[in-house]
Amino acid sequence: MNSAYIASILNSTLRSTTPILLAALGSAVCSRVGVFNIALEAQMLIACFFSIAVNYTTGSVLLSVAAGILSGALVGLIVAVLQVKYGAADMVIGTSLNLLVQGGTTFLLYLFFGLRGVLNDPKLVSLHKINLPLIRDVPFLGRALENLTILDYLCYVIAVLLFIYLFKTVSGFRTLSVGINKPAAESLGTKATRIQMGMVILSGALCGLGGTALSMGQVIMFTENMTSGRGFIAMAAASLGMSHPLLTILSSLFFGLCQGVGLALQTVIKSQLTMTLPYIATIVALVAFSRRGGGTAKLKKQAPKS
Repeated sequence: MNSAYIASILNSTLRSTTPILLAALGSAVCSRVGVFNIALEAQMLIACFFSIAVNYTTGSVLLSVAAGILSGALVGLIVAVLQVKYGAADMVIGTSLNLLVQGGTTFLLYLFFGLRGVLNDPKLVSLHKINLPLIRDVPFLGRALENLTILDYLCYVIAVLLFIYLFKTVSGFRTLSVGINKPAAESLGTKATRIQMGMVILSGALCGLGGTALSMGQVIMFTENMTSGRGFIAMAAASLGMSHPLLTILSSLFFGLCQGVGLALQTVIKSQLTMTLPYIATIVALVAFSRRGGGTAKLKKQAPKS
């Protein structure tokens, strides 16, 4: 295994990590305010569809990204209204939305484009690929960072900004207090329900950005159920990262590495086997984490630290 091959795996890892990390950050902000949002898959998948649909119609990358974010946020708004405002069961709402969006995008694909399974066209415009000056000429590093999109870099910036907001600002402390003890936060005048709804909508927007990265970054197409469980992998990444933005980067990179290695092994092992690697890693990681007494429920016992 030479350095070029390792660099290629790292490049694939970074690409695979982006949608997982963005969705995991969405899961993390929900957990921090005490909302269990399992509709991440729906939020990502609907963004995959609408970003490509707008891309096909307008040819504008900016409008496509906006469509992905807004569609994900819209599903987040539905979750916020039903779960937070009206107290509906989280499992019921999340599962229903996941199934609804999975079937709905298939129906819309046929309704608007007369296609079944795949929307792929040469006129689709991808996200701009970035090759950093100077770094691209470095043999190993240049290959590892080759042709990454703006979203591949932006996801790490978003994680850092979320960390600063949650742990370094007064408003962030109020947000964390809602997840720790909602009645106590409300007794101090905090608009707890409003904060929870806002974070769930933000979660939808982040997942929407992740779905856009998936459909317009790694490939330029939409396929039925193209998220393939990445929303649930993102939930696992957020749990392993204890819903901490910076730790979530590391856990997301772990799952991205599993996908990158799986793709690299397809040349020597049947793809049906290598495609299961991320899901096997998810199960093993969650089992190992739970045996150590971790989990999102532990967050409620943790006070925010400055």
